[in-house]
Amino acid sequence: MLNYRTAGESHGKGILALVEGFPAGIRVDIEAINRELSRRQGGYGRGGRQRLESDAAEILTGVYRGVTIGSPLAIWIANKDYRLDRLDDLPSPRPGHADLSGAVKFLSGIRPILERASARETVGRVAAGALAKQLLRELEIGVLGYVVGVGPIMTEAVSSSLEELRSRRDASQLYLVDPLREAEIIALIDWCRKEGDTLGGVVEVRVENVPFGLGSHTQWDLRLDGRLAQAVMAIQAIKGVEIGDGFQLAMRRGSAAHDPITYRPEDAAGRSLGFVRPSNRAGGLEGGMTNGQTLVIRAAMKPISTLAQPLPSVNLHTKESQPASYERSDVCAIAACSVIAENVVAFEIARAILEKFGGDTITEIKSNLENFCKLAREHLGIVSKSN
Repeated sequence: MLNYRTAGESHGKGILALVEGFPAGIRVDIEAINRELSRRQGGYGRGGRQRLESDAAEILTGVYRGVTIGSPLAIWIANKDYRLDRLDDLPSPRPGHADLSGAVKFLSGIRPILERASARETVGRVAAGALAKQLLRELEIGVLGYVVGVGPIMTEAVSSSLEELRSRRDASQLYLVDPLREAEIIALIDWCRKEGDTLGGVVEVRVENVPFGLGSHTQWDLRLDGRLAQAVMAIQAIKGVEIGDGFQLAMRRGSAAHDPITYRPEDAAGRSLGFVRPSNRAGGLEGGMTNGQTLVIRAAMKPISTLAQPLPSVNLHTKESQPASYERSDVCAIAACSVIAENVVAFEIARAILEKFGGDTITEIKSNLENFCKLAREHLGIVSKSN
């Protein structure tokens, strides 16, 4: 089973991502991983740490001459800003952080909690997801994450190919695909910086060319929508996740909430098997399983909890009221959040792919996927160019 774990602290020597269950036969593009790490550090509104770190991945195990061999992969990302042993503890917990809950749970000070709870840990998740995207690319599955809103400003939906959306996103300081409100959003971030305040936003991830049947309806913990929601919700500062039209569906009648099914023979050779929808309100998932349509996942990120103008707190030693402690922080990290969301979604899709079409090598996985599509067409009596 494909899985990963991360180890390491924010100001420790580095972050380690251990990926298990990755198939053999894939040539690892280390520069593709490093590009994702670099994108995670970018985006307008980031803080001073990003100028200190320049993340680069090193693969310690699991490859031979640059090609995966089926054994666990250990990916190491060093921290250049290593000073954990020299840092003092914080006297007052910061509202919105793990500080108080963690200090009580582990009967400890705040410092050991905040260093592990820090979003710095997500560098390991991004590296693992960037590796997973190299598996998905072999299967012609595309994944893209971008920003759709910052604070109260929401952008317009853009209908275009994944590559066009990628081009737009990469040209944006905020990783937007709709550039019309970018200047307005930048001005809002600048204003919040001057006020000592922070901003959150909304990100979206799209996954295209997904085959039918990833996930399962047979047990609650096998439903892919739930697994995707957990992967995204576990990103620091995420407070809401929706699939497709999500919360909007609760305000509609059933006739306006679901996606009619039509059939187009000319599309039967593709992974939709010819079943197409005039809308995608379900976001590509029905009954916990993929339905051949594009997957669409959105997540709401709360504003950064560390404020230059701190909220009231309590000194843990004296129990006297005092402002929350302050550590250097971003004003808005929504662009980075879109990178993290893209990569954790990619990893979860790769996991589901291997569960259904698994094998020890990428050659076997490709054969299993192709055979499944062939069997599905035969079962449904579909005649296509691939038959």
